[in-house]
Amino acid sequence: MDYYSKQINQLVESLSMLPGIGAKTAQRLAFHILSMPKEDARRLSDSIRDARENVRYCEQCFTLTDDVLCPICKDAKRNHKVIMVVENTRDLAAYEKTGKYDGVYHVLHGAISPMLGIGPGDIRLKELMQRLQKDVDEVIIATNSSLEGETTAMYMSKLIKPTGIKVTRIASGVPVGGDLEYIDEVTLLRALEGRTEL
Repeated sequence: MDYYSKQINQLVESLSMLPGIGAKTAQRLAFHILSMPKEDARRLSDSIRDARENVRYCEQCFTLTDDVLCPICKDAKRNHKVIMVVENTRDLAAYEKTGKYDGVYHVLHGAISPMLGIGPGDIRLKELMQRLQKDVDEVIIATNSSLEGETTAMYMSKLIKPTGIKVTRIASGVPVGGDLEYIDEVTLLRALEGRTEL
């Protein structure tokens, strides 16, 4: 039985299609949107429509942008000889929040996963190899520590090493505030192997 009108039900249904939004949260968001001033609701809908129509991939690093090149690739102050390879734009944003990395990025938009039928041709590896034909000193592989991320890192390493370009992998280990007894063996081993002198 429908409790609401057709349009309210459509709004709730549309919002519940978003990741992490269940039926109750979608309902709460729908009623919040309906109680907003019309101008604010219009601005929200315009922002969604404009982003969907105008956001595309950066022609160099393949992150999401509304221009031909993203602000990072356009920035002449960045070190364009160091490329950090990440799985998605959210990973790029996480590194940018540190404020400590001054190189550029390459976004793969996925990771190799034979179980899911995702091979090397399904992610942006070909484009990375084309970028490496320019003046590049180092490629930092910053894929996740998952099985797929590790597979992708190993595959990239085998592709890049013959070019003579330095290939590094981000360290992984014990998270800040983590209790050792709850951390898996692989993470503990990585933390031990990646230890630094104090």
